[in-house]
Formats: sequence, C-alpha cells, structure tokens
Amino acid sequence: MFRYRNSNSLGDTSVASSQATYEVIRTSARLVRVPALSYGARDTENMLIQGENKKALEILSNRYAGRVKCIYIDPPYNNQEQYNHYRDDLDHDSWLSSISARLELLAGFLADDSSLWISIDDREIHYLKVAADKILGRHNFVTTIVWQQRTTRENRRVFSNNHEYVLVYAKSLKRFADARNGLPANGELKKRYKNPDNDKRGPWQSVSANVQAGHATRSQFYTVVAPNGRPHSPPNGRCWVYNEARMKAEIARNKVWFGRDGNGVPRLKRFLADRTLEVTPETLWFSSDVATNDSAKKHFLQLFPKRNVFDTPKPEGLIHRILHIASDPDDLVLDCYLGSGTTAAVAHKMGRRYIGIEEGTHAATLCAQRMRMVVDGEGGGVSEKVKWKGGGGFHFYKLGN
Repeated sequence: MFRYRNSNSLGDTSVASSQATYEVIRTSARLVRVPALSYGARDTENMLIQGENKKALEILSNRYAGRVKCIYIDPPYNNQEQYNHYRDDLDHDSWLSSISARLELLAGFLADDSSLWISIDDREIHYLKVAADKILGRHNFVTTIVWQQRTTRENRRVFSNNHEYVLVYAKSLKRFADARNGLPANGELKKRYKNPDNDKRGPWQSVSANVQAGHATRSQFYTVVAPNGRPHSPPNGRCWVYNEARMKAEIARNKVWFGRDGNGVPRLKRFLADRTLEVTPETLWFSSDVATNDSAKKHFLQLFPKRNVFDTPKPEGLIHRILHIASDPDDLVLDCYLGSGTTAAVAHKMGRRYIGIEEGTHAATLCAQRMRMVVDGEGGGVSEKVKWKGGGGFHFYKLGN
C-alpha cells in the first residue's frame, strides 16, 4: 500500500508539490522521491525509478495492478558480452529464471486490452518464447516482429546478423485485437482516392455494392435501376449490400457510382474525408521506417556528446511504432529495463503516462537528464513526427531499504 506522510494517494499532487519525499508502507523496501532529479510539472504520474526492477515492481504491484496499457522491455539478451553500462553474461538457467520472475510480476500490471512487447535476439529467443508462453499464456501470443536493426554488413562473422526480434503478447488476444491501432496509410493508398465526377465532398474510391448471399434477407434481392434507366441485378450467389429503399436513398445522395458513362455496375462511393486511413501492421519492420541502433547512437551523442554511448540503444522510431499500435494518449506505459531512457522519452512526447525503472546509476546521470531535455522541448528522434514542443514533467525516485 502506498501512502504519503499526509495522504493515502500516490497521485495527490498537492502533497507531492510540498512534500520532499513519500514513503511506501512496506516491510522490506520503499521508494523515496528525489526532488533534485524530478523536473517539470508536479501534477504528473510519470515516474523514473532507480533501483533493482524486481523489488520496484513488487512495490508498485498493488497500486498499478491491471492499469498498464503497454509494457515494453529490452532486457539483457544474455549474449555473453560486456557493455559500457552492464554485463550480459549470465549462465542460461540464471538468465531465464531472472526474466521469468519479472514476467510473472509484469503480467499482473496488464490491463484487459493491453500488450507486452519484449526485445530479444537469436541466442535466447526460443527459450524465452517457451517461458513466456507458460507465464502469459500460449493462446495470448500475438506475433514475432522482425526488426532490421542494422543496415551495414558485418564481415567478421559467419553471417552478418542484421535483425532482432520483438515478441508480442496480449493480456487477452481478442481484447487487444479490438483495441490496437493500425498504422497510418502511406501515399500509395491515398492515391486510390480520386474525384472523377468532381464531387464537392472530395476524393473517393468505389467499393462493391454486392455481397455474398449466404446470410442475406429477401429485401436484398431486387433490381437496381440506374439514373439513366438501365437495370442491374446482383450476380449469381450475390445480393445487394442494402435493401431497396436504402439503395434508392444512396443513389439520390450521389453515393452510388455507375461509371463515367452511367452504364457501369453499381458501386458504392467511399469518401476520403469520412475515413481514417489505417493499415494492418506487418511483422517485418524495416530500418527505413523505424530506424536502427546506429541512428539511436547518433541521437544519443547529440544529447550527450561527452558521455559513454550505450552500445545497443533502441531508436525512438521503434518505440514510437510500438506505442502507437499498443496505446492511446494518456494510457500508462511501463518499462522496467529502461536503459538509456528511450521508452520514457517517446512515451512523454506521445502524451502517454509512464513508469521507467533502471538499476544503474545512469538512471540519474542519463535517463533523468534526458527527460529534462524532453520536458524542455528536445527536438531529436520522433519529436518532429509527433510535433513535440515540450511540457509536462516527471518524478524521480530511488529504491531504499
């Protein structure tokens, strides 16, 4: 249970603005707010937490159970490397046990229509998939994203490995399918909309006015008479999409197209102005769409030109696509392997609320500093795409005993 010294609500901003710290009533751990590392507007639920993520998740679990719309994690891949900010060389069983323990905790945070996204590479993906199936439910596995994370050729290896994976799970596959967002349509799709009859409602495209007759009613079988008097009957095994009265009304409203000469098979006009053009996300994500590790490094160097660069930071473009598909403005996003802070930065720019957890000291020296820049209107990454100009704020906490 969370409790401010003078309040029982974590979101009590009147207390947060005047109280330097808050305490969590726990037997083993607490979170302590650090005013010097918090920044911007105080009436926010946005949190950066420095501390061991399993303990932090345990503290947060009651407060945020069932409230998180999207969880993205970029855990250690266990590829037996030593990086600038962490070692990634556990034995397989220890690594899998560590990840599994955190997935079990994360499952409790998921809202009914939420999803959990996990970055991983070839070395452990198959073991992780089996473990995640057991914890999250094999029936809730959504897909595996293949991300082109580099475009240069690595000639020192047997194969040049240019991709990584993102495993996607849902709390409920059906609920997620209903809630998830499509991707914006590209220019080619919009080109399908034209205006050959100079309709004042703008560009449109035509779609079939007949459908399969398997579940039709008797009212859907009749003869359509075009404005020029030509009769049209539905093809064999088909029926009209509307009953006769509705079809006549649509014709009167100039929403049925009979071709340029008026003799064509009737088709329905669908106007671009009435549609939000989206396409179903695909599972192959190219660097030209979501960027690469290398572009993320360049962005990081622009922010911190004199700091040690993260070896494999995730680009803002990748996280932007994930959050666009999996969440809406004001939804809550969680990342318990925050790393260089990309998830928090993108969530902030996209108007999502967020909780980011990172154990290393760079939670304060890099993540918090990066988020200060974001609040002040930092213009790199996806800022131009989302028209980010600055604003908001976050609270910084440390895990204490």
